[in-house]
Amino acid sequence: MTSKKTLWAFLLTLVLAMFLAACAGGSEEESGGTDDGGTDDGGGSGEEVAAGGDLMLNVLSDVSSLDPHGSNDVPSSNVQANIYETLIFQDENNELQPMLAESWEPVDDLTWEFKLREGVKFHDGSDFTAEVVKANLDRVLDPEIASPRGFLYEMITEVTVVDDYTVQITTEYPFAPLLAHLTHSGGAMISLDAIEADYAAMEEGSEPGSVISQEPVGTGFMQFDSWTPGEEVVLTKFEEYWGEPAGIDSATFRVVPESATRLAELETGNAHIIDPVQPNEVSRIENLDGANMNIQSSTSLAYLGFNMDKEPFNDVRVRQAISMAIDKQSIIEGIYEGYGIEAIGPIPPGVFGFDESVEPLSYDMDQARALLEEAGLADGFETSIWTNDNPQREAIAILVQEALAELNITVDIQILEFGAFLEQTAAGQHDMFILGWSTPTGDADYATYALFHSSQVGDPGNRSFLRDDELDSLLEAGRQETDQDARADIYLQVQERLVELAPMVYINHSEYLTGVSDKVQGFSVLPNGLYQLKDVTISE
Repeated sequence: MTSKKTLWAFLLTLVLAMFLAACAGGSEEESGGTDDGGTDDGGGSGEEVAAGGDLMLNVLSDVSSLDPHGSNDVPSSNVQANIYETLIFQDENNELQPMLAESWEPVDDLTWEFKLREGVKFHDGSDFTAEVVKANLDRVLDPEIASPRGFLYEMITEVTVVDDYTVQITTEYPFAPLLAHLTHSGGAMISLDAIEADYAAMEEGSEPGSVISQEPVGTGFMQFDSWTPGEEVVLTKFEEYWGEPAGIDSATFRVVPESATRLAELETGNAHIIDPVQPNEVSRIENLDGANMNIQSSTSLAYLGFNMDKEPFNDVRVRQAISMAIDKQSIIEGIYEGYGIEAIGPIPPGVFGFDESVEPLSYDMDQARALLEEAGLADGFETSIWTNDNPQREAIAILVQEALAELNITVDIQILEFGAFLEQTAAGQHDMFILGWSTPTGDADYATYALFHSSQVGDPGNRSFLRDDELDSLLEAGRQETDQDARADIYLQVQERLVELAPMVYINHSEYLTGVSDKVQGFSVLPNGLYQLKDVTISE
């Protein structure tokens, strides 16, 4: 690989910018800390916890939608998770916990019955009932809505209201991860009145989700106050919440694209939580008087994807060659400063279906050259890499650019705003792209189906435009098999097939790095990247 002077110059620029911003005073995906998974209180400030308070979060990217059926990115989910709730909750140990459903049991191989929590109110005062559950699941599956999260529930054939607080869900085939999928924010419950208002707006020519995204109504411990696109989303405490009330009065998610500015805001006390923290900023925060680091292992994947609908990426030899030209360990050490592990495929360790026996395409420049020569591209070609305004992804793009230059491949790097990036890659306008994917369900189906099944091309997740009959059959079998050992074997075959097809370079599974003020107690991040704000309190 070539010298990394360009990379280090880039990182030096980041550090200099951080310093200048401090002197001036002023995650995205699709999901460190203390040993207990929470955030340290800084060793005890001696301050009493004040009731309420306004939690200020400085985040990299704006939400793309506040309709939980209308988006599939972590920045949106992190806000939605406070407004809406799901039938079931998955905790930090991937254990299923009751939420809006108090209990559940199988009726037969295709049907589950759920007993719902009674007395739950939506933010608009309406009641949560079985009819609401049916309306939500019907909506996420409605082709007119075209939900990017529809893949989560496409196996559902019928939702039956048994009585006001009992609902049955029937699937086309035995679907092993159904309960895990119901923990996903794509299954969040929206007020029936809001759903009906949104459909009414659609009849008048509005886009699906236009009403819900502007006036989101859930059952969560926080309720929507305002959204200023590109600037901030403000949530306030829901006083009629069915469970223990939130410990804060409000939460403001401020969009701060510059990492140095986020850090300066934490240092000056103008932000309680900043996300993400760049790896080269970790030691600075750890040495701050008044702040600490929350470091959480993740179920995320960072990857370099190819648009297989475009030449020369429709040639598997080209994709394999580029995969072998990327030194993933150098990326982890040089950009992430060791925070994370090298990926052998799309399924992260700790997620069902991960198999360490899978042999990845290893770093081998000689073999990469041989493959390009075999493909008739020994003299290289010109192409581009797209990514969003994320410093780590920009740095990865630079390293990839340098590596591919050794293969006579000239790469133009293009940085897009996150929303435009998602929209245009879903439309297939890119050559190569750098993005991330989280597996919030803890199951291999979520880690693979949306990213690689031919039915999921575009917005649901398959931005590589991969279409492979053998892989489709395996992915469908993995969804339907109920024996866990047999499922594990299917997903081993899936991962081996994906190594062969090389629709993307599986770079690394990172760690979530979040800076937290010592005034904040009770904050944590789940392995899927979602903030846990329910038990947060602020001391003054």
